[in-house]
Amino acid sequence: MEAAVVDAGSKLLKAGPAIPDQAPSMIIPTQMKRMLEDGSSADNSMFEDVTIDPVVRGFIRDWDAMEDLLHHVLYTGLGWEVGNEGQILFTDPLGTPKAVREQLVQLLFETFNVSGFYASEQAVLSLYAVGRISGCTVDIGHGKIDIAPVLEGAVQHIASRRFEIGGIDLTKLLAQELGKSNPMVNFSFSDVEKLKEQFSCCAEDELAYDRTLKSCETEEHTLPDGQVIRIGRERFTVGEALFQPSILGLEAHGIVEQLVRSISTVSSENQKQLLENTVLCGGTTSMTGFEDRFQKEASLCSSAIRPSLVKPPEYMPENLTVYSAWVGGAILAKVVFPQNQHVTKADYDETGPSVVHRKCF
Repeated sequence: MEAAVVDAGSKLLKAGPAIPDQAPSMIIPTQMKRMLEDGSSADNSMFEDVTIDPVVRGFIRDWDAMEDLLHHVLYTGLGWEVGNEGQILFTDPLGTPKAVREQLVQLLFETFNVSGFYASEQAVLSLYAVGRISGCTVDIGHGKIDIAPVLEGAVQHIASRRFEIGGIDLTKLLAQELGKSNPMVNFSFSDVEKLKEQFSCCAEDELAYDRTLKSCETEEHTLPDGQVIRIGRERFTVGEALFQPSILGLEAHGIVEQLVRSISTVSSENQKQLLENTVLCGGTTSMTGFEDRFQKEASLCSSAIRPSLVKPPEYMPENLTVYSAWVGGAILAKVVFPQNQHVTKADYDETGPSVVHRKCF
């Protein structure tokens, strides 16, 4: 049986057997709905909070919900049998607290009785997916932005940067902007999320964005409930916020500047290698025009060496940026489990949860 690879993001969970040149067999929302014992949805009057987010800003926060989610993924989705559980590789977001790693390994060995466990950092795995062991990942997920320089398969934590903004904040920004231009319309969060995925894009540069503010063609769109909205310059504002965070009310540099600043703290002989192997990952980076804008900003930056993006190999599945950490995990699983580099049940029984820090880096 192939090892299972699980990448649990704030918005989507990607899971599947470790087959690197295929997309994950399961891509499902991480958010869950609270159900009553008889299987019906919870009544709003009884539960204020009907939806539950097991993963918040990249980290597992609700362990009971995570257990239920994993039970569904492993036994229903991946066809594991109780009493005959396999090996599992988890992806770790940048800066995962030690306590979270320990609780995860404990859950998997004690509740799911897995036969082997390994965890590796998402930044390293995203580089593996494009055939690199050194480079820098810019990961713009649903709940966070991680910028991580990686040398010879090791994240340079001292130079890494994590920002508690992501796709969810861009959705809120779009809702705000659409509310101004469509004051009579009631938007649901899921409607705005879909509008963001369908319409949002990046202007070619800052001047082009300023032009859209002065004049921009609008188009009409009908929401699922029949309400008609107009959408125009708002779709450019979403992408621009990544390059001008002041739009989100943040005093911070844009994404390319943050990347260059991060790498400038690494020893000078490694900076060229890191910048020339920049990898974009996370769903938000697949926004129309994002890659072109990133390249353009990179060519304008003042550093002597400029970031250049690595393209994924042609044999890799399409939309790799959305699940590159999962693909890298599938590649790594093919190495660590056959070579017995993983945490075994015997290791766990002997040392306890702290074994994860010694065996998984």
